[in-house]
Amino acid sequence: MTSPPDRSLPEPAVGPAERAAAAARSTWTSVAVNVVLSTVQVVVGWGTHSQALVADGLHSLSDIVADFVVLLANHHGQKDPDAEHPYGHQRFETAASLVLGSLLLIVGAGMLWSAAGNLGPVAAVPTVHVAALWVAGGTLVAKELLFRYMLAVGKRVRSGMLIANAWHARSDAASSLVVALGIAGNLAGYPILDPIAAAIVGFLVARMGWTFGWRALRDLMDHAADEDEVAAIRSTLAGTPGVAGVHAVRTRKMGDLIVVDAHLDVDASITVEAGHAIAVAARDRVMQRHRVLDVLTHLDPWRPDSGGGDGPAIHGVSPPGGGG
Repeated sequence: MTSPPDRSLPEPAVGPAERAAAAARSTWTSVAVNVVLSTVQVVVGWGTHSQALVADGLHSLSDIVADFVVLLANHHGQKDPDAEHPYGHQRFETAASLVLGSLLLIVGAGMLWSAAGNLGPVAAVPTVHVAALWVAGGTLVAKELLFRYMLAVGKRVRSGMLIANAWHARSDAASSLVVALGIAGNLAGYPILDPIAAAIVGFLVARMGWTFGWRALRDLMDHAADEDEVAAIRSTLAGTPGVAGVHAVRTRKMGDLIVVDAHLDVDASITVEAGHAIAVAARDRVMQRHRVLDVLTHLDPWRPDSGGGDGPAIHGVSPPGGGG
């Protein structure tokens, strides 16, 4: 089985418009490739009596539906914040990833059910034609190339949804490899290997769907950012001039971005205006260095002999463009 998506993404150098354009371009490429592959696989699989190739063709057909889900999410996820969605629409991408995972899980379960029904007596399993092996090999190469292209785009624009769809393509490549091996075994005199390959494809697809769906569901439940990311944000806040300490840092995922809440210890003898300036500077540093949507700050008065953080607090919430 392939590895799960790499969640530590490089810093992007693209704006929202270019990100949306790249997502649309890569997804339409995937649609075109999958239309060709699914048609060829189903037609050739049916004609050559290969259950595994037909199953892989139906898998490719489900990819087309998944691609249109991505296109829809990409369109809605780029909308500006409004009164009903003050943080924007980034979670539309997370919801799309959940739909992708659910789709993979359903398709995989259907493949397993179909393959189980075909695992009858060996004599009842027909020998496939060698053309099925050529199609399976060509499909494997095409899907691996598609995966590498889509993963590169997803990492460049830092979109978890695109990366999920890229690994969806990699799961297709893995399933095509299993199909090719099953067909080769069938041609070598072991007919039962073709429906067994179809069952393995179903398991791989269902497992990948569960992985994507569970991760998306966790993000929709305000799952925190990973520990390394939180530690880096804390370090950035602590390095702000005027910040004596940082505590109670909380994060939650908002699509591919993060919302941060943090308490900052500042000198109790300075003015509110000076404290506000420190909070603004801390927020700006985090916004510039991390994949953060917004930072909400709470200022605690600190004295060198007190350790800070326990006395009456100066409350501050930093709106876009300001600190507290």
